[in-house]
Amino acid sequence: MASAISANKAELLAIANSVATEKMIDKSIVIEAMEEAIQKSARNRYGAENDIRAKLDPNTGDLTLWRVVEVVEEVDDYFKQVDLKQAQKLQDGAAIGDFIVDPLPPVDLGRIDAQSAKQVIFQKVRDAERERQFDEFKDRAGEVITGVIKSVEFGHVIVNLGRAEGVIRRDQQIPREAARVGERVRALITKVERNNRGPQIFLSRAHPDFMRKLFAQEVPEIYDGIIEIKAAARDPGSRAKIGVISHDSSIDPVGACVGMKGSRVQAVVQELQGEKIDIIPWSEDTATFIVNALQPATVARVVLDEDDGRIEVVVPDDQLSLAIGRRGQNVRLASQLTGQQIDIMTEEEASEKRSKEFAERSKMFEEELDVDETLSQLLVAEGFAELEEVAYVELAELASIEGFDDELAEELQSRALEAIERAEEGHRATRRELGVEDAIAELPHLTEAMLVTLGKAGLKTLDDVADLATDELIAKKREAPRRRNNADGPPMRRPQREQDKGGVLGEYGLTEEQGNEIIMAARAHWFDDEEPAAAEAPTQEAADADSPQ
Repeated sequence: MASAISANKAELLAIANSVATEKMIDKSIVIEAMEEAIQKSARNRYGAENDIRAKLDPNTGDLTLWRVVEVVEEVDDYFKQVDLKQAQKLQDGAAIGDFIVDPLPPVDLGRIDAQSAKQVIFQKVRDAERERQFDEFKDRAGEVITGVIKSVEFGHVIVNLGRAEGVIRRDQQIPREAARVGERVRALITKVERNNRGPQIFLSRAHPDFMRKLFAQEVPEIYDGIIEIKAAARDPGSRAKIGVISHDSSIDPVGACVGMKGSRVQAVVQELQGEKIDIIPWSEDTATFIVNALQPATVARVVLDEDDGRIEVVVPDDQLSLAIGRRGQNVRLASQLTGQQIDIMTEEEASEKRSKEFAERSKMFEEELDVDETLSQLLVAEGFAELEEVAYVELAELASIEGFDDELAEELQSRALEAIERAEEGHRATRRELGVEDAIAELPHLTEAMLVTLGKAGLKTLDDVADLATDELIAKKREAPRRRNNADGPPMRRPQREQDKGGVLGEYGLTEEQGNEIIMAARAHWFDDEEPAAAEAPTQEAADADSPQ
């Protein structure tokens, strides 16, 4: 059969091979696109109601056109049906219900049909090319790639990656870095998304992992896994910190990253537009790592507050500005590097805080335990901060305090228990005044003080608690680290953001497991109505089975 379009067989195959090679897609996709284009044009010629198929032989270039029709007794649709008598002329042995092939004569496509066919082929090839691009890049997130800057649009840099294009958004660029069209640029692939216009490849030069990858390229020991970058934090274009550790005791991790006369680190600094990089030895000990992270400042001592998840770092007065850094940069990077909230304090501030806490705790013990000032101060000096610690500590430990005996220890514990019970009674009365139902009091892990907090938050029924997510109930409130612009200025904090707000009971230090148990216990009554129904079902089935047939 002659070709259905003006191009001859050789030209069709040459076109298919050329497009497949140029677009780097499978030749079969191009052949399929041609077949679809010819089918569409043939339907325009013979009628869109016809079910017309086309087949282009990828080896010879022969094109076959046919119409698929159904064999029926009485024809209702002359485009898609044929009666038995006519069907048997087309195909021997045709029977009612069969679908048979009705060969069509070749057609020469006119200018409009040819344009339509061309559009179909282009669209199909474009879709295949986009899919190929997505498949090529979808698993390359976290890889450093080099491309050529194609254009700068609204501050976003479009990068030609060879077979695709990527974008470095404005917030992922190094500040004050000039992007010039035609220049080569290296960036980290952070994310690849499928899009109607092709794959969206997001690049970054500001991400901490970009710096990690650059060090891996410059330091063979990192690439080989002998040295590991355990943590990284960046203020792009200005300063960065990395925590490194060596798995070979004979290799100094800091020295290896710095290189001979600073050659290795300087190569990274140059790529990052002069970004100053502090290379810090990583330590499993949190306090030691924090001291290292705050370099070049000298730290006097570190106080860990596990309950609040905060760390107080005390520095000499002359080191305060250095520890905080310009606009809080040093302490901010140290916080990001260690994953801890860090408060910087001078010796004087730390002393004032300790004196205030000592006075407050002493006053509390003096009032609640009905003891004199000397005894209350002695308890605080021994490390007691809460009534519960006095009430539930081992009696021998309390009696071992200098000047104490068993009789005094027992009396103190008795008074502490009474004080705790008085506080519970007060909270219980407040809770009932707030209208918090007793059913909530039966939930696990909740104290009367917690119930009062729930009541003040408007959570007064089991359903109120059951509707909460675990984070909404127990998540701790996160605050920004304290910052100062200079040693003499007042403490500064950034405005509290919405996502920094904690759960209703965040101040009580409940664990996630405890939070889950509270929520599930509050939801238990939701399923009470389902249990009887589930229990009745087998009974009914059993009754049906025992009934006479």
